[in-house]
Amino acid sequence: MSSFPPDSHAPTPPILPPKPSSQEPSRIGTPTSGAPPPPPSSLSEAGQHTTRAAEIPDPGDQWLPQVVQDKSKQDIADILSSPSLLNALTNSPQAIHPSLRASHAALSSALSSNIDLATRLLESEARLARQRSATQAQLLSMHALERQWRQKQTDMDTALARFSPAALYQLLAQSVQEQAAVCHALEESFLEDNNAAVDHGRGDKTTATATATGEREAADWIRRYREAKVQFYLRQERKERWDEGRVGGWR
Repeated sequence: MSSFPPDSHAPTPPILPPKPSSQEPSRIGTPTSGAPPPPPSSLSEAGQHTTRAAEIPDPGDQWLPQVVQDKSKQDIADILSSPSLLNALTNSPQAIHPSLRASHAALSSALSSNIDLATRLLESEARLARQRSATQAQLLSMHALERQWRQKQTDMDTALARFSPAALYQLLAQSVQEQAAVCHALEESFLEDNNAAVDHGRGDKTTATATATGEREAADWIRRYREAKVQFYLRQERKERWDEGRVGGWR
């Protein structure tokens, strides 16, 4: 800073505040700390500004802006006594030091990156909320379909109950009994017809016509009785195979 010649008529200027020591930060010097570490997504942009700020050396506590180089001590004292004026002078485009300008650029880049990340985060949250709503709707729809399927399964089981293994086995056992009753009825009818024929033959003389009729009836009865017995044995055999567990797919 340039010196000023003494003026005997000028009032005595006030005593300037002591300069900060090298251990204390300068009030008008460039802050030594840089911008906060940028997020990972802003390393390519904000990192360049941080590197540039690190390349510019700190001017130290003796540096003064160019605009105050020709100011009087009174003007400098007024500036130092006003924090707002001092801050405006320190950060004005005409007086700011290049290292502080680079720090501001790095901070601005980091802030822009944070704003961009926050915007993308809000978009992700909105998209997640929409997906959650869609998933909830699909889950409710799935539960409704599950209830419908269970009702259909119940209706199907009811409709196919008569074709179940238990129902078929019961039907087979019943058919065996019914066929046995048919055979027994044929036997009873044969005995009754035979007794009636004997009684009739005792009262009347046996003729050739009666004999032929009796033979046809006997042959017809034998045929019907044989068919009934075959059906009975087949059903009984099926039931025995089922009882022994030789029917595949039912046990």
